[in-house]
Amino acid sequence: MGLTRRQMLLGTLAAAGGAALAGCGGGGGQAGGAAPEGAAAEGFPVTLDHKFGRTTIPAPPQRVVSIGYSDHDAVLALGVPVVGVRYWYGDENAVIQPWATEAVQRTGSRPTVLNMTSPDPEKIAALRPDLIIGIYSDLTQQSYDQVSAIAPVVAAPAQFNDYGVPWQDSTRLTGRAVGRSAQAEELVAGLEARFAAARDANPQWAGKEVAVATRSADKFGVFASQDLRPRFFTSLGFVTPPRYDELAGDTGFNADLSFEQAAELDRDLLVWDQLSFTPGGRATVQNDPLVSRLAAVRDGRVVYLEGATENAFGWQTVLSLPAALDGVVPLVEKALPRT
Repeated sequence: MGLTRRQMLLGTLAAAGGAALAGCGGGGGQAGGAAPEGAAAEGFPVTLDHKFGRTTIPAPPQRVVSIGYSDHDAVLALGVPVVGVRYWYGDENAVIQPWATEAVQRTGSRPTVLNMTSPDPEKIAALRPDLIIGIYSDLTQQSYDQVSAIAPVVAAPAQFNDYGVPWQDSTRLTGRAVGRSAQAEELVAGLEARFAAARDANPQWAGKEVAVATRSADKFGVFASQDLRPRFFTSLGFVTPPRYDELAGDTGFNADLSFEQAAELDRDLLVWDQLSFTPGGRATVQNDPLVSRLAAVRDGRVVYLEGATENAFGWQTVLSLPAALDGVVPLVEKALPRT
């Protein structure tokens, strides 16, 4: 069996043990700074359009529940406390990742963990939310209708596929929902400046094709252009081959590749992600004869994402991306150095 879509979304289990609420660093809080404590909320009511229609938020929210797997990062970055977060993976008592530790402490959040395979109206209602954030989530029309009967719900914009909302858009959308658009713009600008600095320092990356790949027990996988992971690299100047969108088809997310299709991965830069889900981990990939014969591998144009770097890269939030940049950029600079 290959990786399921949910498994592809999980990030790394290997780093989960380091995600405890206390005593963790990991580069958080470097995305232009969290919103100032006590920042004033902007004018309400606020009306937002999304894939299921339109939501009006009548007043500044006081009890925010995040039912998107990573949506609480943006809420916390904006200086707004959360009362409930959705369990994603790893230790259920350590749902706050290292990069969010400072923000959760600043907001005084002590969120209840919602462990649910799909949005559970009863569990959500028990937290008495006045705002529900479900951008990076599995909301359907049916579950949206159920949950929106509890409180206003912010869902993904219609123009993006599931789990494909860029971090800039999700941060801005969350900022509007909590009345802190100005702070959201500051966060976005600060993090985009970090991407620009890395891109400007490495002009040799411009226009180079990148493959963000995975390997399971019986197949390879590659992410298409609408996934957040390739977008990380396009922000650094790379391009995602149009071929990957063809292979992904209507999902717009990722494509499975048979072992016989390994040559599809041979691009200017080959990035191996989700190694914590690969049986045998990195060693399995490096010892695979189909992989070792790729020109990208023979030339050293390959990057392996593991541990804390894999974890931060997988989340793709305004709080996690500074840690991802700290981990990924040096690896890419080694693989594709300036000449």
